[in-house]
Amino acid sequence: VMDQSDFKVDLHCEENNKAHNTDEISVKRLIVRRGKSFILTFCVDLKSFQALDPLQLAVETGAVFEILPANAAGIGWNARVQAKSSSSVTVAVSSPEDACIGEYSLSVKRGSSSRSIGKFVLLFNPWCEADWTYLPQERERQEYVLNEHGIVYRGQSNGIQPMPWTFGQFEEDVMDICLRLLDVNPKCLRNAKEDCSARCNPIYVSRVLSAMVNAADDKGVLEGKWDGNYCDGVAPMCWSDSVAILRRWDQRNCNCVKYGQCWVFAAVLCTTLRCLGIPCRVVTNFESAHDTDGNLTVDHYCYDLGVTPNAKDSVWNFHVWVEAWMRRPDLSQSSQYDGWQVVDPTPQERSDGTYCCGPAPVKAILEGHTNLKYDVPFVFAEVNADIVTWRMNSDGTKTRMFSDTKEVGQNISTKAVGSYERMDITRNYKYPEGSAKERQVFEEAVRRCQRLTIRGGISDVSPATPDVSVKIVEVGQSINGKDLDLSLSLRSDQSKPLTLKIQLNARAVLYTGFSISNVWSKAFEVKLLPNKGAFPREVESDLHTTNAGLACSPCLRMGFLIKSCFRSTGDSVLPLIWVFALHLLI
Repeated sequence: VMDQSDFKVDLHCEENNKAHNTDEISVKRLIVRRGKSFILTFCVDLKSFQALDPLQLAVETGAVFEILPANAAGIGWNARVQAKSSSSVTVAVSSPEDACIGEYSLSVKRGSSSRSIGKFVLLFNPWCEADWTYLPQERERQEYVLNEHGIVYRGQSNGIQPMPWTFGQFEEDVMDICLRLLDVNPKCLRNAKEDCSARCNPIYVSRVLSAMVNAADDKGVLEGKWDGNYCDGVAPMCWSDSVAILRRWDQRNCNCVKYGQCWVFAAVLCTTLRCLGIPCRVVTNFESAHDTDGNLTVDHYCYDLGVTPNAKDSVWNFHVWVEAWMRRPDLSQSSQYDGWQVVDPTPQERSDGTYCCGPAPVKAILEGHTNLKYDVPFVFAEVNADIVTWRMNSDGTKTRMFSDTKEVGQNISTKAVGSYERMDITRNYKYPEGSAKERQVFEEAVRRCQRLTIRGGISDVSPATPDVSVKIVEVGQSINGKDLDLSLSLRSDQSKPLTLKIQLNARAVLYTGFSISNVWSKAFEVKLLPNKGAFPREVESDLHTTNAGLACSPCLRMGFLIKSCFRSTGDSVLPLIWVFALHLLI
């Protein structure tokens, strides 16, 4: 209740906040959702109240509106008398469904005088059908807006590891920190009026927060680091909640927190979106491609003796982003692209000059509609790029050896609604691998990318491969600090004896696909018998994982490249290259 010279005003914080699903944030301050009314009570003698000039309410945006009778209809910002007695008048104040989110000042105007009666915060409203963030199912609203705890999935496609995470979006100071994030974003610093007026749009807000969660080019929250040296900060794998990160950023006057990696960036973004009322969930893509040149392929290059330098393109063991729920009327007059949108705060590539990504409609990714905003080609490649392996020849030319159309984008996972089970949502992003529809969508994605050129990575025909199968398997479980026991199995379906000269190279590779070092190599010759004759050979690797630079990330890839010369009696030599990856969790 706020004292005035001739009346008091009760903001009914506890009652209003409970009705607006914000009471978990606070019951001591008014926090409401747009498109839904909240009540105020003026404690004043009714005769004096009626004798006064018409009472008006004003909000910070400049909207001024009279208090209307109970049966009067109002549009936009409006207030109607809800109840009255001899000593008080209760009014219901309504905001537009597309009002800008943020903090508002509320004042009473009577005649030429104006008095402040307090402040309130307005949030997105996924309970309101007219709000672009409207989520129809209550169970999903409970999970994707109100749940402060969740699961982040890491590891590898055949060894998925759940990690509990506390989002903490309703900790009382988190909302103010989220609003501060909006206020210090570069767009707001350049033109505050334009930025604030755009905060009615969840598309705009989610994109801004995607940029502000990382500190790559602004006063963002987290600095990313992947080299294993975290002595001047906190190692990414040590975080388990977003609140500590956001508070540290706020307490340090918007100086970035060290350090984060993809799952930390995504979890913090999830906190900020849920806090402001945008439904969202954390999603993990296993075998996630990072396509740096926009050609929808991951290009690997192999040189003599099996040397494979770090390429710009890579495949991560896993990558984590956020899906946010909203309508996309900017893309279609229908609801074709409404629903889940990929929003990725990990600083990988610039989007319109800023390290951010999305929102990219998941429905557009599924259908290969890569001509749509925002960043659909990049996300499409993350889940469905082809991996093309090239052999670099001594004369500077390159030969396309083969394409892998199935490795990228596996077991795309998120926490299930109302439980701690894992839900596989791969079908939302891509059609079944190996199906005609999946290939059709890939070609459609290429066609729609106007800036793409059909280059060797897509249109060239791979050379014929001899009927030889090669497989590397782990013998037993990989344990950090122990030698790796591996088995190399070769099999021929040719009718003639074959000789293979094999060069094995092993590299320690971060979960991001970046090679740390070459740690082991071996060369030998193998003779294969005709008519499906098999020749297994044990590979005694002597690889000590603690000495291979493998302790700098919670999930790494040990890459094995086999470069061979395939020969049969009387035939010319044909070069072959196979690339394998074994995944180690430490």
